[in-house]
Amino acid sequence: MRGLEVNILATGSYGNCITLKSGDSCILIDAGIAKTKIEKRLFDVGIRPDEIETILITHAHGDHIKGVSLANKYRIPVYAGAGEWKTIPGVDEGLRRTIKAGETAGIGFTFGVTAFDTHHDAMQPLGYVIEDIINDTKCAVCLDTGRVDDYMLHAMQGCDIYIIEANHEPKMVETSDYPLSVQTRILSDIGHLSNQQTADALNRLIQGRGEQIYLTHLSHKNNLPTLAQLTVENVLRKQGFKVEKHYQLEVIS
Repeated sequence: MRGLEVNILATGSYGNCITLKSGDSCILIDAGIAKTKIEKRLFDVGIRPDEIETILITHAHGDHIKGVSLANKYRIPVYAGAGEWKTIPGVDEGLRRTIKAGETAGIGFTFGVTAFDTHHDAMQPLGYVIEDIINDTKCAVCLDTGRVDDYMLHAMQGCDIYIIEANHEPKMVETSDYPLSVQTRILSDIGHLSNQQTADALNRLIQGRGEQIYLTHLSHKNNLPTLAQLTVENVLRKQGFKVEKHYQLEVIS
């Protein structure tokens, strides 16, 4: 969309890793798969690892930081919340950067990154709004969170691209073979978004300007891509928005 290229290299409980590329500038959001896999998948989409200008970490769970030592090899600065750095291993001290909610960091001449708080069982989890200054395009990245509050909606308002989790269908979680403690965590306000929660958030964000939506971080056991897609489409249709006409939707699983 308008010059900003999105590549979702990995998504889900087995690892999360996303690139945003504009011209010769590229940033990596999360590094939740092995370093060698990140390198390979970058090459697969035509990006050299040494083109990455920075890495943004949403939170320090393993499926978001497994390959973050990639930063050391290519001397890439890594941004994360101050609390998250307490449990992020393997990044050289000189590459560590701290960012907090409401703070904006400039990345080279192309990107401006503003962080916002999310709700997950981590120390200081963050979402990001990334502005491609050259192409006047904004992308919101909202991954692991148990709810979307008014502050988050305000932070993500007016974006052209939304990368957001649609993790589960609650009834599938409740009838799953997960222990009760895991079910409770997933369904809690510091767990993950259900399809309906995601649809409700997008209902307050989408303006029918041709926005691109990526539904990510789907549970392989407790969701279905078609179910996630239909839930979002049905909610937006009630607002008069039709997929392919007023917005674009892609489910990544």
